[in-house]
Amino acid sequence: MKHRIVVLGAGYAGAYAAGTLARRLSPADTEITVVNAVPDFVQRMRLHQLAAGRHVDAPQLADVFAGTGIRLRVARVTVVDPERQVVAVADDGGGGELGYDTLVYALGSRGAGHAVPGAAEHAFDVAARPSALRLRERLDGMLGMVGMVGQDRGEGGRVVVVGDGLTGIETATEIAEARPGLSVTLVARGELGARLSAGARSHLRQACDRLGITVLEHTIVEAVEATRVLCADGTALASDATVWAAGFAVSPIAAVAGLEVTESGQIVVDRTMRSVSHPNVYAIGDSAYAIGDNGRPLPMSCASAACIGRQAVEAIVGRLTGRAIANTKLIYTLNHISLGRRDGILQMVGDEGQAKPKYLGGRKVARAKAGILAMSLWATSHPTFGMPGRKRHLAGGPRTRPTSTVADTAAQQATHATP
Repeated sequence: MKHRIVVLGAGYAGAYAAGTLARRLSPADTEITVVNAVPDFVQRMRLHQLAAGRHVDAPQLADVFAGTGIRLRVARVTVVDPERQVVAVADDGGGGELGYDTLVYALGSRGAGHAVPGAAEHAFDVAARPSALRLRERLDGMLGMVGMVGQDRGEGGRVVVVGDGLTGIETATEIAEARPGLSVTLVARGELGARLSAGARSHLRQACDRLGITVLEHTIVEAVEATRVLCADGTALASDATVWAAGFAVSPIAAVAGLEVTESGQIVVDRTMRSVSHPNVYAIGDSAYAIGDNGRPLPMSCASAACIGRQAVEAIVGRLTGRAIANTKLIYTLNHISLGRRDGILQMVGDEGQAKPKYLGGRKVARAKAGILAMSLWATSHPTFGMPGRKRHLAGGPRTRPTSTVADTAAQQATHATP
């Protein structure tokens, strides 16, 4: 019987892992199923651009995985049961269960603002495509003619972006550039760009000044209302659209399943990205609490997801085929920040996680970032590109497993197998 690999989530990390496993493992021995809540691939790194009004492609996953042998199940994951080795899913047909032998958990993260009163009810975020589109619709309504020539800044309404991490900075600068009729305020808990070098911070400030962004530093938001943001110092910021970019949170599914997780809900993994509590479960992307080669936790980022995903694939292939597991580098070396379409910052990061003095900024950096995003989309849209003629067979020959449940059998039959 074939070894069943189930990948939960088809973002950058999940799509990469599924495609690479399909490229390296023999379909005679394995079957790979990807479960994703929506039918399209979401370019999460470009959702701030989508919200600001730019066109962002969303390829259909059925097309992405066509011809790869990977099965696609468009459904929402509701429960993971590691003892029975099944995943419960819900879809328009009622859902069911999928059995697995190896589980790759890549459900990613979402915006984290529910702890602040009113944030969940009144704030927008760019952590998912639907929420980014809701923000876009709101901005369209605030400014009847987007980017109208000659319109004074601020006449179209007020946008408050809470959080000065990479997402907050990119969102504020993108909106300010794309929607010049809006007044944009960026709220920073500490110093603006505190994690950047002195030169990069200066470049960021100049960019905010050029784009007309008001920056409030050392400001803590205590509550969000429909038309204003309330700060700890008593300041009330008028806001027609509040964007929450002050952190991200992972799904509670792993914690409920009994996997060992951190306080934030990330799955604790070993050097090979295998769950320390359940050895047939691997976590990648934002869902994983992985320690880098510098002894520090890797931050939630696309760069981290890339090296974590590579290591997980090496481990899965090595263990299933009886070969040595290669150790990939687990390093975080730079921050690449877009500041609208025509400016950006490339900040090098040292072994201790601190910004190096050297940085690059300007139009060339923005072009490089755009090129990286384009390559990421192409690679995701061609998950088995360069598929070798000879694939690895599993060690040990045919294997057996417990008889599937009725629900599992029904779910497998309902699973959509791409051509």
